[in-house]
Amino acid sequence: MSIIHGCITALITPFKANGKLDEIGLENLILRQIENGVHGIVPCGTTGESPTLTHEEHQEVIKISIDVTKKKIPVIAGTGSNSTNEALEMTASAEEAGANATLQVVPYYNKPNQEGLFKHFSEISKHTSLPLILYNIPGRSVVNLEVGTIKKLATENKNIVGIKEASGDINIVKEIKLVCPKDFIVLSGEDSLNLSILEEGGSGFISVTSNLIPNKCSQLFNLFKDGNILEARKINSAISELNKLLFIDTNPIPIKSAMSKIGLCQNNLRLPLTSLNKEKTILLYEELKKMNLI
Repeated sequence: MSIIHGCITALITPFKANGKLDEIGLENLILRQIENGVHGIVPCGTTGESPTLTHEEHQEVIKISIDVTKKKIPVIAGTGSNSTNEALEMTASAEEAGANATLQVVPYYNKPNQEGLFKHFSEISKHTSLPLILYNIPGRSVVNLEVGTIKKLATENKNIVGIKEASGDINIVKEIKLVCPKDFIVLSGEDSLNLSILEEGGSGFISVTSNLIPNKCSQLFNLFKDGNILEARKINSAISELNKLLFIDTNPIPIKSAMSKIGLCQNNLRLPLTSLNKEKTILLYEELKKMNLI
């Protein structure tokens, strides 16, 4: 089994009341993840508010993640961009810092076609020895990385080893598994589909929910891997409503609200993201009470 598997947490980036990076808070969050058995972490992804991190903060979050994990679990650094040159620079920095792999999001806003996507990811692949995990999230990037392009990238670039699939379409996962190399890693990018994607041959999931309940999310994967499908389904059912409510507004607005409620971080986001409104907060907190988290 590849080192990239299982419950991989898409880390939030905690901020202080003055808006600055909360380094100590980040260290504590990472230690909690390790103690609760997660199989990896992704700093500086969507959940980590990467669009509003400065380059210096981006590098610092990745460095802290690598230093704190001490190679106990892999660090998959989010270093993607809608600028190929910027992605190259951030990936080189993460490689130098000691990351185990890199997560490369489909370029957003500038809407490249499939040829542009192929050249973008291939160019990054050529300039790093790190394993690359593609990140398909058309709901944010608008452009969809098509299965044919994924297959071409996987077969023509030896260090493009997998994909975080967050289109929300389980049929795309089936197609990827069908046409890509057998060892190509497919990770769920949507918590509500984590178990379904495991059942379709996925290697794990990059999770928002595991910020909050890393033990339960890790157990779900471990039970599934051990063949205890019934118990895995029980956990999946127990956390299904929480999975939905953590996307009741734009990620990471709900997860930061939930984590602040149980004392894991301050409920600080960077504009243009704002805090969860009162009505949605009530719904979320009611579920936290049902789960005995508060």
